Amino acid sequence: MIFAYLDEFGHAGPYFGKDHSRHNASPVFGLAGILLPENAVRPFATRFLKRKNELLAFEIQKAGKQGYEWEKKGTNLFTAASIVKYPAVRNSMLRLINEIRNSQGKIFYYGREKIRNTEDVRANGLYTTVFANALRQINAYCESIDENFILIVDEHSSRRELLETAAKTMFGANPIRKLLSPPFEVESYLNQNMQAADWIATIIGRLWNYKLEAHDFKAYESYEKYYWARVHSVATHSSVMQRSKQQSIPPIKEQQLGSLGMKLKEALSVRTVTTVVEEVSTFSITERTN
Repeated sequence: MIFAYLDEFGHAGPYFGKDHSRHNASPVFGLAGILLPENAVRPFATRFLKRKNELLAFEIQKAGKQGYEWEKKGTNLFTAASIVKYPAVRNSMLRLINEIRNSQGKIFYYGREKIRNTEDVRANGLYTTVFANALRQINAYCESIDENFILIVDEHSSRRELLETAAKTMFGANPIRKLLSPPFEVESYLNQNMQAADWIATIIGRLWNYKLEAHDFKAYESYEKYYWARVHSVATHSSVMQRSKQQSIPPIKEQQLGSLGMKLKEALSVRTVTTVVEEVSTFSITERTN
C-alpha cells in the first residue's frame, strides 16, 4: 500500500503579475508531496524528525517544545536567501530528496498555471479540479506498481468540498479504483511526514514560479540550480498544465474591409483585437519502466 501525503503549492487566487498591488502571489497552483510504501512510513518519519531536530535545534528549544510537536513551514525555511547563504538549509532539502529515494518513495505533484489578469477566479473550483486530477495521477502510478493507496492531507477550510470531490472521483464516471477511502486530514504540527510534504511543496511551487515567470521571479533562479534535476530524478506522474501565451490577430488591410467594413472601422475608431487561445501544453514526468 502507498501512503500519499499532499500539501498545497502556489496560490489559488487571482494573479495579475509580480508587480501588482494585490494579486501577485503566484502564477500557479497545485498539490505536491511524497508517496511512501507502507513499510517506510514510520522509519521515514523517524529520520525526518531526527534531521529536523539537528537542523532547527535552537528554534525548537526557544519554542519550549519537543521536536515531535513543533513544525517549521517550508515557506519560512527554504527562502531564496537562506538556500544560498546557509549550506545546512540548502543541503537539508537534498538529504530529504535522497531519503525519499532510499525509502523507495516518490515525489509527486500536479498543478495548473492560472488564467491571468482577471479577478473572476473561483479558488475552490480550481482547488477541487487540481485535487481530482492529482488523485487520478496518483491512481495511475499505483496501477503501474499494482498497489492501493490512501491519501493524507493537512486540515483545510474546504474539507466538505474535498471529500465530495474524492467521492465523485472514486465512484462517479470513470472511477479510480486504487484509492481505498476518502482522504484523511491531520494536524501537520504532529505529523512528520506531512511536514516533509510541506517542505517538498514549497520547493515545487518556487521551481514552477521561476519556470513560468523567470523574469518576475528572478530571485528563484537558485531553486532551479539546486533542486530541479534532483527533484525530477525522484518524481513520478507529475505535471503542471501550462497555458499558451496571449496571441494577437494580425491587422486586416483596408482593401479587404470593403465599404461597409470601412464605415464600421470609422464608427468604432479602430481598436486592436486580441484573443486568448485556450489550448494548453503540459510538462509531465512519468516514471520509466524497464
